[in-house]
Amino acid sequence: MYSFGLQGVTIVIGFVYVPLLLDYLDNERYGIWLTLTSILGWFEFFNVGLGSGLRNKFAEAVAQDKHELARVYVSTTYAIVIAIFFAVILLFYVLNPFLQWDAILNTRTVPAQELSILALIVFSFFSLRFILKLVGVILIADQRPAVYNAFMPIGNVITLIIIILLIHFSEDGSLIVLGFVLSAVPAMVLLVMTFVLFNGRYRKYRPSLKLVNLKLSGDLMKLGRKFFIIQISAIVLFMTSNIIIIQLLGPEEVTIYNIAYKYFSIPIMVFAIIMTPIWSAVTEAYVKKDISWLKRTLQRLNLASGIFVVGIFLMLLLSEMVYELWIGDRVSIPFLLSLSMAFFAIINVVLSPYTQFINGFGKLKLTIIVVVVQTTLFIPLAVLLVKSSLGVSGVVLAICLINAMGFLYVPLQTYKILNNKAKGIWGQ
Repeated sequence: MYSFGLQGVTIVIGFVYVPLLLDYLDNERYGIWLTLTSILGWFEFFNVGLGSGLRNKFAEAVAQDKHELARVYVSTTYAIVIAIFFAVILLFYVLNPFLQWDAILNTRTVPAQELSILALIVFSFFSLRFILKLVGVILIADQRPAVYNAFMPIGNVITLIIIILLIHFSEDGSLIVLGFVLSAVPAMVLLVMTFVLFNGRYRKYRPSLKLVNLKLSGDLMKLGRKFFIIQISAIVLFMTSNIIIIQLLGPEEVTIYNIAYKYFSIPIMVFAIIMTPIWSAVTEAYVKKDISWLKRTLQRLNLASGIFVVGIFLMLLLSEMVYELWIGDRVSIPFLLSLSMAFFAIINVVLSPYTQFINGFGKLKLTIIVVVVQTTLFIPLAVLLVKSSLGVSGVVLAICLINAMGFLYVPLQTYKILNNKAKGIWGQ
């Protein structure tokens, strides 16, 4: 319930952001900002799944009361992630002057030099934030997502206040100033959060250079490599969408796409509050062979997802009225796009309990095979549909078709594992 309240604040502020940023910038510049952050989000795969590997290994160690081992896993993960991201930052600093950001973002109104500076600022804070987010992995692995969620609204409120001041005192919107504010504030909040937690509740898990054990990196990487491939798929599906749209349709269409996505991401975000502790709870219950709890929990989650599906249909019926109240006549959202986003949200909510269970079990071989197929098919399918009469809705329909492949195996594999009938690839 605590998480619901905090996430509610985050969602409200996220909605307030959109008209404010549209007023501070314009449709094209806002679309450029959204696409640039999506591109830089691709670099998330450089964590090679270590965060997800830590989540499972930490939960297993704590469940077995091996707290010193849990601290070793924490220390080792921090060491590896910091080393990787320092190398990536250095590489980006070298390559950035040679990247033609105006061509990449398909714009002639914003100078390439301004975009280059913006990319440098955003990527620098993104890299710092990615390292600092590991403390959130520990909190979630320890089934304390509300503690993690408590810090995020603080950054959102600070950022909102700064943006309101910028609009009031600045005549022309600056992408560089906006990029600095939206990137620096969350990073600073995470820095404070890391300091507070590792000197308080999680002192016994505080990372130490002396405890780094690269021999255990194999345990983290073995599981982490599987999550890495899955993360690559997520990046291709969601991070490339903006690139496809901006290259084929222009920056303004990116704005339309993201406004509809933000609206229909509400049920996904709210349902994620329920699902956040499930992954690690499943890992703990599976280690302890508490199958009855697992079955009972899955039934309850399926009931919850059914309720959310009804809510998504209501959101679709009310979408035009909500858009009018929210953004007025700044942007027009086609109904087909809203319909596509609604189906995307339904697929996500219905499959979420099963994917969280499989992640918690760590039985990912089948998922990896399907993910490789999905990743291969998505871009050509999305381009084909966007170039058709579907336009921007084509990207969402492509995502729906790709994600719907999960219905072919995810529930079946979950039930096979729970009933001890997972043979061969179903149990690997």
